[in-house]
Amino acid sequence: MPTLRLLTNVEIDPASRPALMARASRTVAKLLGKPESYVMVILESGRDLLFGGTADPAAYLELKSLNLPEARTPEFSRALCTLLADTLAIPPERVYIEFAAPPRHLFGWNNATF
Repeated sequence: MPTLRLLTNVEIDPASRPALMARASRTVAKLLGKPESYVMVILESGRDLLFGGTADPAAYLELKSLNLPEARTPEFSRALCTLLADTLAIPPERVYIEFAAPPRHLFGWNNATF
């Protein structure tokens, strides 16, 4: 159930969105060692977002996964910031990432919980 929510003030051309989302999905699957078929990516571009008093390109990410390995969050941060720098030209210092590992009973799927 890894879920990546990417919210940015960068306007992303509709034709470019599928490739970015696919790359993000592959990245999350690889980082967490989970099948990509379990990964969900939510992309919200062109949002009102002010960071450090400016509207320069910036992003807020949420990465949620059951059993998220907290010791590896610095590695995940580097990989996700690199993804944003490469694809959207958002510098790492303009990115916040919230990592979360919800309890299994508080994450639902397929008429039940994990």
